[in-house]
Amino acid sequence: MNAEETSMMWVVVNHEEQYSIWWSDREPPAGWRGAGFEGSREECLEHIAAVWTDMRPLSVRPVTDEAAGGSG
Repeated sequence: MNAEETSMMWVVVNHEEQYSIWWSDREPPAGWRGAGFEGSREECLEHIAAVWTDMRPLSVRPVTDEAAGGSG
């Protein structure tokens, strides 16, 4: 196992509701904020897989929903 696999990570999210992971001992990059979950790299990736069910950026969801005839 390397250091990245054993380091504590946290889930971060941006204004478009896109998810990523970041080292828990560092401030997230500009434009990202903590999403309230911390764990191993694998745990964070599992959490993202469970909660990030709509991969479209937030800003395009209304446009694509409207084009598809949906209400959101």
